[in-house]
Amino acid sequence: MSMLKNPSVKYRPFPQVPLADRQWPNRTITRAPRWLSTDMRDGNQSLIDPMDAEKKARFFDLLVKVGLKEIEVGFPSAGATEYDFIRGLVDNDRIPDDVFVQVLTQSREDLIKTSFESLAGAKQAIVHVYNAVSPLWRTVVFGMEQAEIREIARSGATFLRDQAARFPQTDWHFEYSPETFSTAELDFSISCCEAVMDVLQPTVEKPIILNLPATVEAATANIYADQIEYFCRNLPGRDRAVISLHTHNDRGTGVAAAELGLMAGADRVEGCLFGNGERTGNCCLVTVGLNLYTQGVDPELDFSDIDDVIQTVEYCNQLPVHPRHPYGGELVFTAFSGSHQDAIKKGFAAQEKRNDELWAVPYLPIDPADLGRSYEAVIRVNSQSGKGGFAWVLEQDQGLKLPKKMQAHFSRHVQELADELGRELQAADIWAVFRKAYRLDVPQTFQLVDYEEVRAADGSRVFAGKIAVDGQVRSVSGRGNGLISSVVATLKDGFGIDIDVRDYSEHALGGGSDARAAAYVECVTADGRVVWGVGIDEDVATASVRAVLSAANTAGI
Repeated sequence: MSMLKNPSVKYRPFPQVPLADRQWPNRTITRAPRWLSTDMRDGNQSLIDPMDAEKKARFFDLLVKVGLKEIEVGFPSAGATEYDFIRGLVDNDRIPDDVFVQVLTQSREDLIKTSFESLAGAKQAIVHVYNAVSPLWRTVVFGMEQAEIREIARSGATFLRDQAARFPQTDWHFEYSPETFSTAELDFSISCCEAVMDVLQPTVEKPIILNLPATVEAATANIYADQIEYFCRNLPGRDRAVISLHTHNDRGTGVAAAELGLMAGADRVEGCLFGNGERTGNCCLVTVGLNLYTQGVDPELDFSDIDDVIQTVEYCNQLPVHPRHPYGGELVFTAFSGSHQDAIKKGFAAQEKRNDELWAVPYLPIDPADLGRSYEAVIRVNSQSGKGGFAWVLEQDQGLKLPKKMQAHFSRHVQELADELGRELQAADIWAVFRKAYRLDVPQTFQLVDYEEVRAADGSRVFAGKIAVDGQVRSVSGRGNGLISSVVATLKDGFGIDIDVRDYSEHALGGGSDARAAAYVECVTADGRVVWGVGIDEDVATASVRAVLSAANTAGI
């Protein structure tokens, strides 16, 4: 078997929705939707090894901590593990007063009865009943006509109403899903929902939740948005219903479908943290929430410590969060490419100079610090990286701010090491090759022991000091118009080292009165070679002397 040259003989394009005057493309999402986490139900049933009670309890606590107010805690009729966990939440008073727990059941009397019993005594709860309505399920799975399918929905709603009356101490809310909505006839889905509403009699003050799932994502996200807008515009009693979205990711657009569905008039989003779920997964609540955040909208979910969230999710699901997963992945804030690194580095520099709080850094749509991530991993170095990459790493790791021309000079040393090792370079690798390149930790020909600077009568400066030459201390001096030029003169007069300083820069390493200083000098030897020197000391003047001696050591190689 192989892919068909003409797939149209086997597959048909999804039909368009008759909505010529659609309004959703002109809308913007301006507030957070209601959120429902289905990690503990839809997500759990898709795991190779479903969560045990300990993992479910840990996941529940995480969802509450993140800020979820509606949590689908399980499918109580599925078995004792599910039922007992849900009863434990109620009996042990584990449900916060502002949180609605929800359970799912098929539209069958015995299953609905078990679902209510699992939650009896809760302050407030949602019972979610569903039945599949699309043509494929009607004909292939059930062998039923539309009227029979609608009757399943109506009778389920009736039993839902009657069971709720048995437990008046709980504030019951209801959710109905015309399952397989996205592949069903829109008017028939509306008809099924209308039948359920006729039984349950929702009000504006206490609306029913109508969930419109893309059970299997079968079309582009814009078509799903058209379906949602059509449904909202044609449902009788729309003001008595909360429209909820439950998108899957079969085509890779579950998040987009949810966002466009909100623009089309929906009120609520169902999904899982990091998109766990059957097949290719559910809508990722982290992605939708933080997408809103980057547009200046409070998602009303807290991912300030996203690594802690990931750790718990990975433990409970026994599945890794992909390194490239939006916002949460290990590598999503990391640049290896030289041009990307340069843009990010310049963006951070510009950000420090801004007079407002607006975030504007190339390649970073969100500030990693808002999610509890440090800036150290934003730029990482491998053979694809440029000078901006290792310069960023040195600045973050050692506080060194290399001059631009020195970055170019040092880049060949980094590139050679990256090619030699054939892997990503760590901060320690870069620091080691830096010290080697500028002879900071190898036996040096010229090493400063002590010095003093004296102003001569003619205004010139005299460097008088002791320099160890191959371990032997010598007293030397030289004259110039400043400290650096007097050291250069000392090297020429005392040791025959002829270098000319072309450029010099310095900066503090850190802040405070005890901060050290770093100095950099670009020099040219008598034979035209360019050499760089680096000096680090508690005193900026001494750092500059060490920088000149560093250049002299390199020149003498």
